Amino acid sequence: MTSSNPLADHYQRALRADEVLAQIDAHYPDGPTLHQLAPLDQLHIGGVAASARLLERLDPTTHVNVLDVGAGLGGLMRQGAALGFQMTGLDITHGFSVLNRALCSRVNQPDAPPLAWVTGDAGALPFADNSFDAVLFQHSLLNMPDATRVIAQSRRVLRPGGQLVMHEVVSGPNVAHLRYPVPWAGASEHSHLLTLAELTQLLENGGFQLEHVDDWSEMALAWRQRQRQKEQTPRQAVLSPQWVFGERFLTMGKNLVDNLAQGAIKVVEIQASC
Repeated sequence: MTSSNPLADHYQRALRADEVLAQIDAHYPDGPTLHQLAPLDQLHIGGVAASARLLERLDPTTHVNVLDVGAGLGGLMRQGAALGFQMTGLDITHGFSVLNRALCSRVNQPDAPPLAWVTGDAGALPFADNSFDAVLFQHSLLNMPDATRVIAQSRRVLRPGGQLVMHEVVSGPNVAHLRYPVPWAGASEHSHLLTLAELTQLLENGGFQLEHVDDWSEMALAWRQRQRQKEQTPRQAVLSPQWVFGERFLTMGKNLVDNLAQGAIKVVEIQASC
């Protein structure tokens, strides 16, 4: 997608891709580790630990081909590849796909399966039927206005018995008090939160069988509070979400804490099979 896409504009408007790569090359000349990249490429609540927990729902010997929908800058992709999964990342924001690929070229993962990057729309997946053993969503469905279509597309590209695993933000009981901006939206027009009940019903209506549903909200709040303290420390981090979102991330980070604490949003994990 080009920058004419309003959602891509939200994510790309403050993205300093060339400066990010120069920063990485200067500080990590031998190549960054996954943990060193995490403040930049794990832009979801929970960071590396949340991605690890998500990937633990799958087995690289049986779920070989994995599609990461809304891959962003690729933290989950590289973490999955390190475990032996063949990861394909799809994102509607072309600037993210390009930087994701450049980051991968700097990470030393000689034994990991090759990665693939696609700029595209989750509502019209550019893949054949039964192409994947698993589909992952990590803080990405919340940007998609037609969740029914996205779930149908996910079901189409999954093989029989394939797995859908989600680490998603859903609306909480006090969603009317949701404060913006947040990382996924500057204002309400790009935020498409479902309730947990709506999401699970959507999956069942789409031909999935629910296997696991867990509410991570308390852990998510504790993690975000710790991150908020780090972000307020008067030191210059090598990498941080501000390289993506600019100064507005300071407000985004505060709003995430407030939204979780006040029950405007929840963070959930879901696994379903087809």
